[in-house]
Amino acid sequence: MHLDVVDLRNFYYRTGLGRAAQRVIRNQVVSYWPDASRQTVAGFGFAVPLLRPYLADARRVVALMPDQQGVMHWPAGMENTSTLCQEIRWPLQTGVVDRLVVMHGLETSENQTALLDECWRVLGPGGKALFIVPNRGGVWSRSDSTPFGYGRPYSLGQLEAQLKLANFVPERHKAVLFQPPSNKKFWLRSGPVLEKIGRQVTDHLAGGVLMLEVSKQVYAQTGTGSPQAIKRAKGVLGGLRPVPEAKPAYNKGGAKPAYTATTQAANKGTAKPAL
Repeated sequence: MHLDVVDLRNFYYRTGLGRAAQRVIRNQVVSYWPDASRQTVAGFGFAVPLLRPYLADARRVVALMPDQQGVMHWPAGMENTSTLCQEIRWPLQTGVVDRLVVMHGLETSENQTALLDECWRVLGPGGKALFIVPNRGGVWSRSDSTPFGYGRPYSLGQLEAQLKLANFVPERHKAVLFQPPSNKKFWLRSGPVLEKIGRQVTDHLAGGVLMLEVSKQVYAQTGTGSPQAIKRAKGVLGGLRPVPEAKPAYNKGGAKPAYTATTQAANKGTAKPAL
């Protein structure tokens, strides 16, 4: 079940822990995708804290928020680019998105298979998507004080397997948020140090959030079709009667062909009209 947009906004924009989480995750997104000029960037769920760096250079930035969650105006002080949509039916053309960010969208979805099909549909060939989910092995998924404590947490293997079933190709992954999910000043001040140490120790085991980048690869067909299709094609004319092979006529009593007078005349070039 999706969280309410008001709760998500209050966490990321009005708490110290939310602002710290926003900064850490956004920095990793930018390190993966430093340039999105002349590209269409979309976010689903509550991905708006991560999309602001692309407002200046991207061809288009759109924030898709599911109707179960609700929608808010974004970005503040600028023309609105967010829209309310159905979870499995987005108001985007097929193949129009170059970069897609999904945060607080997959783990809280009630129909994950259909949601991933919609992600695949809007992403263009060669496009990339970044799925950000709570880490099953981290402490953030066990705390109800953050949005990552709701929905289904994932291990890296579980997330990769589910995205492969949706025909995505995993590219690279990263774990972030190694600081405890606490609003105490000590932990907030220690956050950058803990983040640096955590990334040096492990790549995905202890971080509170998993980030998995995938791509959409569309391969050209190199054969003439499947064996079943070829077999069906060969059988299209199977109901027609085959033409018999032409053979010379023989006399009953011998092995020589039985020529008629007309045939003999035709061979000599002096054919006589039949009477």
